[in-house]
Amino acid sequence: MGRNLRTIDWNITSVGRKRIDYNNPFWAIQYLYVYYDSLSLGNRIRHALWGVQVIYYPLLAAVGATVNILTIVILSRGKCGLSKCVTRYLVAMAAGDLLVVITDLILRQIPIAYESHFHFLYSIPLCNIHAVLLFTATDCSVWFTVTFTFDRFVAICCQKLKTKYCTERTAAVVLGTVTVVNCLKNITWYFMLTGGYMLYNTPWFCWVTFSVGDLPVWGVIELLHYVFTPGVPFVLILLLNAFTVRHILVASRARRRLRGHSSEKSPKDPEMESRRKSIILLFVISANFILLWTLFMVYFIWSRMWILGFRSVSLPDFIQELGFMLQLLSCCTNTCIYAVTQTKFREQLKNVVKYPFSVIVKFIKK
Repeated sequence: MGRNLRTIDWNITSVGRKRIDYNNPFWAIQYLYVYYDSLSLGNRIRHALWGVQVIYYPLLAAVGATVNILTIVILSRGKCGLSKCVTRYLVAMAAGDLLVVITDLILRQIPIAYESHFHFLYSIPLCNIHAVLLFTATDCSVWFTVTFTFDRFVAICCQKLKTKYCTERTAAVVLGTVTVVNCLKNITWYFMLTGGYMLYNTPWFCWVTFSVGDLPVWGVIELLHYVFTPGVPFVLILLLNAFTVRHILVASRARRRLRGHSSEKSPKDPEMESRRKSIILLFVISANFILLWTLFMVYFIWSRMWILGFRSVSLPDFIQELGFMLQLLSCCTNTCIYAVTQTKFREQLKNVVKYPFSVIVKFIKK
């Protein structure tokens, strides 16, 4: 069992060791309770996180699957006051998040958290195929956010290009291209990993051949994977948002001068109001992505650099667990963002939630 520490401290008496039931999903909490004084602060935090994950991951999976399906249904109906172009990007982002929930949360993290109940996975040689699907879904989820950010940048800052680029057809082409590129990029995981499940939270959740662990060329390939996602998207999103903010500030000052009135006396400017709503949605989605992905990105780039021999900085192991938890939380937050920032989305969400109950009421009245 990769996660347990049955042999970590040989100074602990055998009597104490018998008190830990490693088949219990909450074994980490038991271990923390029994051996608390002998554990370092980092190990205490890591065991506490393992205990939390037993509840956190199934709950997050249930919520994530539900909210993303609801989001896809609501946005696909086209009644949220959004353009078809924006709707296509948001639906793609929700679909990408849903695939991450399925391939990562449900098929990876829950079996790791409940490892004693998923021993049968050790006999299923499909881990490298699972890895290709998981990393492709994750990359698509991230890069769909980048494409949406770029689309909004063009719509706000490049008026001449807007009519040609910000269309439903272009959105479909861009999203399709991103998906194909990510599929091709992640095929390498099939050859880097084996079909055997490790059921342990490491940069590799499958067993690997010795060559992948030892040869620098494989280390560089894996490092490039993490630089490409989410390293490059971080930089692109920050730059695009910076250019967008600059353009909006300049445009706002210019429109105020043209209108020739102070903001208190003049009626609301529909154009600026529309831009304000668009930018709020864009910035909240971007900030959510950056905040929840930062820890994950830092740890996994650092871990590969460590294996390659660059060992100037040491990071505690619990950073990895916390990074996974925050990164996966990002797959469930976009719906909340839409609900907070988009009035019509809130209305449609209420209607969808009420619909089953209204059908039941009608059926009872008959």
